[in-house]
Amino acid sequence: MIEHPIPPLYDENSKILILGSFPSVRSREVQFFYGHPQNRFWKVVSAVLDETVPQTIPEKRDLLLRNHIALWDVIAACDIRGSADSTIKNVIPNDLSIILDSADIKEIFVNGKTAEKYYNKYTRDIIGRHSVCLPSTSPANAAWNTERLTGSWRRILIVNEINNFVY
Repeated sequence: MIEHPIPPLYDENSKILILGSFPSVRSREVQFFYGHPQNRFWKVVSAVLDETVPQTIPEKRDLLLRNHIALWDVIAACDIRGSADSTIKNVIPNDLSIILDSADIKEIFVNGKTAEKYYNKYTRDIIGRHSVCLPSTSPANAAWNTERLTGSWRRILIVNEINNFVY
């Protein structure tokens, strides 16, 4: 059983929650989300927000918090071989109340079908909130290039526009 080593990223101003499934081997090594250089999360989110792609962990944290975005994963612990989502077994879900009790989250997005699967199985009914599934930024999702991903991920802007957030 591997435990999730990265604490949730959020503050009291967070309005959007983006959930992945479980950190990759590389993300666990660097102790931060989407640490594999081939994962397109940081490129896509930066493009959506019309910002420079952050390079350091402090820059990544600042980008998200400045834009009212919280980030975590659905799974707190599981058995997994390497970084392969298809091998995930014995899931223990994260307790999202840590974020939901502290921030006024308007919308929950999941990064890919695996995150959606485990969110729907373990979390949705407990917290009584649906999620919006966005296409995975993982390099394993080769059917979606960065431009196409960015177009789909622009949905997160709608939440901010409805709530009149200023960047």
